[in-house]
Amino acid sequence: MQQQDIWDADAAQRYDTPGTGMFAPEILGPAVDRLARLAGGGAALEFAIGTGRVAVPLAERGVPVTGIELSRPMLERLRTKVDEATVPVVIGDMATTVAPGEYRLVYLVYNTIANLLTQAEQVECFRNAARHLVPGGRFVIELWVPELRRLPPGQAATVMRSEPGYLLLDTYDVLHQQVVSHHFRFDGTRTARLDRTPHRYIWPAELDLMAQLAGFDLETRHADWTGAPFTAESGSHVSVYRMPPAPAHPAVPSTESGR
Repeated sequence: MQQQDIWDADAAQRYDTPGTGMFAPEILGPAVDRLARLAGGGAALEFAIGTGRVAVPLAERGVPVTGIELSRPMLERLRTKVDEATVPVVIGDMATTVAPGEYRLVYLVYNTIANLLTQAEQVECFRNAARHLVPGGRFVIELWVPELRRLPPGQAATVMRSEPGYLLLDTYDVLHQQVVSHHFRFDGTRTARLDRTPHRYIWPAELDLMAQLAGFDLETRHADWTGAPFTAESGSHVSVYRMPPAPAHPAVPSTESGR
C-alpha cells in the first residue's frame, strides 16, 4: 500500500470531522496553543499538512505556516478553506521534499511519522526537518507509544476499539516493527467497509536516537499537548527536539590605540 493510494479523494472527503474526533476543541485547541508558543513569532512548517486541521487555526493565530503534503486530494480539501497565499504548500513527501524559506518550527502531528514505513525514511524525515530550521529551531512530533503489551503471546492481532458501527483491529509484524490498522465500518447491512493503513511503530528511545543522528537534542516530552507528565503508562507523547543555537561571536578586539 502506497501512502498516495491510501489518502485518495474518498479519504480526503471523509477526513474532516468538525467539532468531533481529532477536530474536537479539547484536542485541537491545546495543540494549536502549544505550537503557537513554540513558533515564538517565527514561521512554521507542517510536514503532512493534510486538510489543514492544525495549519488553518495556527495561521489564524498569526503564525506564518507553510506545508508539505504528498496527497493532492488532501491539498484540494485544504484549498476549500484557505488559499495558497495564506498557507502555501509544496507537493511531495515529508522525508525529502524541501520547502522554500527558513523556519523556527517544524511539526509533525497525529502519529504521521509512522506513515513512513522504514527506519531509513524516518531518519531522513528528521534530517529534512533539520535542514529547514534556523539555529535553535524546534521539531515537534506527536506520536503514539507502541502498545505491544496488549498483544497476547502467540497472537498477531489486537482489538483496539469496538463501538457501534466501528471496529479497529491492529495486526503486528514485530520482527519489522510494522502494524496495519484495519478499520471496519458497518452501516446496518450485512456488509462492512474496510480501510487499511500501514505504519512503522517507533519506541521513544529510538525516536530520540533518530533525532541525535540529525543533530537534535530532546528538549521536552509530555504525555499530551497540555503538558501532562509522560509516564510508563502514557499511550502517546508530544516530543520537542531542538537544534543547537547559533554559536556566540567572540568580541572583536579594538584596533584603536589606548591613551
